[in-house]
Amino acid sequence: MFESAPFFSLEGQTAIVTGGATGLGLGITRCIVGAGGKAIVIARSEGDVAALNELGDHAAFYRFDITDTDHSQEIVDQIISDHGNISILVNNAGIHRKKPIEEMTVEDFNAVLNVHLVGAFSLTKAVIPHMKANKKGSVLFQASMTSFIGQPFVAGYSTAKAGYLGLMRTLAAECGAFGVRVNAIAPGWIDTPMFHQATDTDPARMQKILGRIPMNTIGDPMDIGLAAVFLCSDAARYINGVCLPVDGGALIGL
Repeated sequence: MFESAPFFSLEGQTAIVTGGATGLGLGITRCIVGAGGKAIVIARSEGDVAALNELGDHAAFYRFDITDTDHSQEIVDQIISDHGNISILVNNAGIHRKKPIEEMTVEDFNAVLNVHLVGAFSLTKAVIPHMKANKKGSVLFQASMTSFIGQPFVAGYSTAKAGYLGLMRTLAAECGAFGVRVNAIAPGWIDTPMFHQATDTDPARMQKILGRIPMNTIGDPMDIGLAAVFLCSDAARYINGVCLPVDGGALIGL
């Protein structure tokens, strides 16, 4: 006889979410807490920490720049000391510099890679031995539509997001035998301040975007959060090395 189990619950689990106080990251943080977990948010600035107040003791904030890779292990050790076992890491922090290739400097390019790829790698490297020792863990990388399709003027961003997929697959193959799963999410067009900044004054672009999405609507940050909860929960216990598009079908739209 089948016995029900809390497959989608994160009860008793603690997650680190980089950039988890704004936009997509805040949606992930809220959903992790809603599923019974505790969220430890890492961000460079305390400016948006007020958004976490609604979550009470279920969320904590640490100011840290993930590009400060010399201190990645230090911040992870501090969080573990303060909050105990870490079973989830969501690499969500990022920056976006939109310039044509002839205007993008090497410094611009490196700055984007350092946040998305180098910073995320360093933090993941610090967390995974802890997860291996506990025989359980889930690492998520916040990929992008640009991991799969071309988008003008974002050479650094698209390079980093495509790089996530290679890093994700390698770590999934390397860590799976230790009970550590590594996956990614590729958000489509989501209702965030960044999205509105790009489209509110450009109705033609908005119509072009909607025309590509079979569901004819943009997503909500909670859609990304719910996907993250699924991939980190026991409901996805046999899913490893996968990038899940959450895009209303945009990748297959015309």
